Amino acid sequence: MNKTLGSTLLVSGTMIGAGMLAMPLTSAGIGFTFTILLLIALWVILTYSALLFVEVYQTTDHDAGIGTLSAQYFGKIGRILSTLVLMVFLYALLAAYVTGGGRILSSVIPEIGSPDITAKSSIIIFTLFFSAFIIIGTKSVDAINRLLFFFMLIALGLVLVVMQPRIQLDNLLAMPIDKALLISASPVFFTSFGFHGSIPSLNNYLKGDVKALRFSIIIGSLITLLGYILWQFTTHGVLSQSLFLDVLQKDPTLNGLVTACYLVTESQTISDIVKVFSALALITSFLGVALGLFECIDDLLKRVFNYSSNRISLGVLTFLPPMLFALFYPEGFILALGYAGQMFAFYAVVLPAALVWKARKMHGNLPYKVIGGTPVLIFIAIIGILISCIPFLIQAGYLPEVVG
Repeated sequence: MNKTLGSTLLVSGTMIGAGMLAMPLTSAGIGFTFTILLLIALWVILTYSALLFVEVYQTTDHDAGIGTLSAQYFGKIGRILSTLVLMVFLYALLAAYVTGGGRILSSVIPEIGSPDITAKSSIIIFTLFFSAFIIIGTKSVDAINRLLFFFMLIALGLVLVVMQPRIQLDNLLAMPIDKALLISASPVFFTSFGFHGSIPSLNNYLKGDVKALRFSIIIGSLITLLGYILWQFTTHGVLSQSLFLDVLQKDPTLNGLVTACYLVTESQTISDIVKVFSALALITSFLGVALGLFECIDDLLKRVFNYSSNRISLGVLTFLPPMLFALFYPEGFILALGYAGQMFAFYAVVLPAALVWKARKMHGNLPYKVIGGTPVLIFIAIIGILISCIPFLIQAGYLPEVVG
């Protein structure tokens, strides 16, 4: 049960950093009601697709990575495609989190020489410190994540309590200024439920315990959904739609949101707490993503190159590339992040649907089977493909742009 609790919090913590901060700005023109409907729909889809991984993992070793699982059903091409997409996606995310973590750290430590040296030193310190937990092992990641998650909940609770008296019903009843924004916002909300890259690590940590992994996924994602709903309720309730849109025009970032909350509440404490919360959310997401990448590289070396590397070497392969990109070529990971939605849609939705479709043909009587037959698998895969096309439609001008 102890490991199950830790895995549940890892699932939730990995998601929250990616989604909590961008969503209020992304949903500004949608309104609270339609935002909640979109959140619930995407939660159902992505929790379902995660459970498909649980089903197919019954057919392989508990320490197998996604590349090995894909090779089992789709051969060499399956391994290459799934591993390439996952590694590029996780490296890009990790570089973004390293950059963000470095910025937060540089704002609180004494200046080291010039501002540029301080910024780069902060990136190195942030990476070395938190990568140590990954290298030590999943138990250490579990321990630090629990502590951070606890403080993150306290910070969120304080924000909700202070802002709750200022919530106005009229703000919550605002309707979409353009219904097409619901479609445009889907990819941002979609990736806000992304923890699927950590599933192989969690399955290995739980020694292939199907019941425990299923519990962790359902409850962990449900905690995140409830957190998202409360956060949306608070921000949409306090900030009118006109104020939200004004924020987007002036500063479409977290700082703009913090400033708007400060203007409404006149509380510096609120803005400080939101900043602390954002730092904690970033770190928990960093840990979840890094753990998934670490296990992916380990699986690749062991199963393809027949090379069993020690954890320090794996740590270097996991953290050195994103740290170097963050230090010297941030444009590289920004370019990769531009396609994060498409990569995530393939890995988190299309791939598990295809794997389960193949597995059910080969293993007809698995102990655990996710509800729904082939038509549901096809429907889920189509949803993933459609969502991956939305950014291209926005670029072509067929859909309105959103922040995120």
